[in-house]
Amino acid sequence: MAELKNKRIITVALTGAWPKKENNPNVPMTPAEISEDIYACWKAGAAVAHMHMRDDDGNGTMDVNKFRETVELLRKNHPECDIVLNMTTSGDLNATEETRQIHLKELRPEMGSYDCGSMNWMNSGLFINSPKFLEELGRNMQEWNVKPEIEAFDPGMIANAAYYLKKGVLKAPLHFQFCLGVVGGMDATPYDLQLLINEMHKLQAEGKLPAECTWSAFGIGKGHLPVMFAALANEGHIRVGMEDNVVYGRNPDGTKIMATNLMLVQRAANAVKAFGNEVATPAEAREMLGLKPLDHEAVCAALDAVKVEDLEKAKQGVKDEFGGPYFAAAGMGAKK
Repeated sequence: MAELKNKRIITVALTGAWPKKENNPNVPMTPAEISEDIYACWKAGAAVAHMHMRDDDGNGTMDVNKFRETVELLRKNHPECDIVLNMTTSGDLNATEETRQIHLKELRPEMGSYDCGSMNWMNSGLFINSPKFLEELGRNMQEWNVKPEIEAFDPGMIANAAYYLKKGVLKAPLHFQFCLGVVGGMDATPYDLQLLINEMHKLQAEGKLPAECTWSAFGIGKGHLPVMFAALANEGHIRVGMEDNVVYGRNPDGTKIMATNLMLVQRAANAVKAFGNEVATPAEAREMLGLKPLDHEAVCAALDAVKVEDLEKAKQGVKDEFGGPYFAAAGMGAKK
């Protein structure tokens, strides 16, 4: 791992559940738009794609078919793209505990979000992640071979992760995503980020978290740049994208420069280099995150050799040979 010390993982969070075209016309909303944005951002340096879906009215949804269509379009149109797919489990506050997980079971992405606690959300509702749900989700993710991206909105959620690690609900190595700037959570400032880093380090010193934890951070809105720079200064990884920020900057006359996901990833890659580091490839990200290497060419070759009439049989064969994450990476998510 020594050769990876100066590598930084860029995660792109493409759409989230709230910004719409009226907020920024560049927000990707359909599976086709999202898959093309993933590909463009991968080419610019993103190693991980954090995926939300939208329904036909543009609202956040946990519809497994939207996830499946996006993956299939990505793998069909861009089979060379080896980006790590990280699917949300919290794309709709009205979703049931079952619908928050079913896409992980059926599609088996390499990663999925794991929000390690409950909170007031945007002064308008509750973001509920009950102990029962977290225990069920953690054990299911282990069974389905999906690595949790542990989203922490305050220090208590890091302590929760330590508890679930001790209980066997989570397993090491852990990867945290420090989430700053959400109304109802912590501010998006370097000071607040340092509080989260300090809490993680304290728990590591106490032996409650393993030393090999990895972490990333992002800030919402105007806090996205201070948090990104502070994360890089602390040797962390970073997340950018239009889920978190739809404005790139301002013109000299004060008018807004509306962002694209590509613009945000390109700026993040330049920031990584400005700190004297290198942008991690998806293969390097997998090694740092404790994921299995992706033999993408072998999976695609196996699928390309299949006759259409043998597709269902071949799907199971590829899944048995390469495992769940490879199955999803080839765009062949299991259907009911």
